[in-house]
Amino acid sequence: MNPALAIGLKALLVAVIGIVATLAGSPVVTAVFGRADPPRPPTTTSAQAAVADQADAPGIRAAAATLRGGRWIGMLERLAVFATILAGFGEGIAVVLAIKALARYPELKATSSGAAERFIIGTFTSVLFAAACAGLAWWLIGLW
Repeated sequence: MNPALAIGLKALLVAVIGIVATLAGSPVVTAVFGRADPPRPPTTTSAQAAVADQADAPGIRAAAATLRGGRWIGMLERLAVFATILAGFGEGIAVVLAIKALARYPELKATSSGAAERFIIGTFTSVLFAAACAGLAWWLIGLW
């Protein structure tokens, strides 16, 4: 195979998997949020209502209003993690996460809702998904 064609195909493969890592991660993160904070069934008795009132503190789903821009930040985070892994700059993951944590710190500190849990679960899911996509791209490139 022509070396220029091989490089072009590898670049295309990396671009496609990078797009998948960036865009397909959002539904994955949303699904994990749904598993971590499932909807509560309606209560019928007064005893159940009293217990539900205590447990009805804003959860992970409700914290989305506090952490505005999460979907866009998550997409940029996955793209950056994907790129740093493929570039062999693992330290870049720490840079990305530090920037995100420092930027979100005031919002996380100011609330007692599920914002911190949403931040942690979303970040872990997002980074793991991007790392898995980068690993897949690395493996496929190595097959050539």
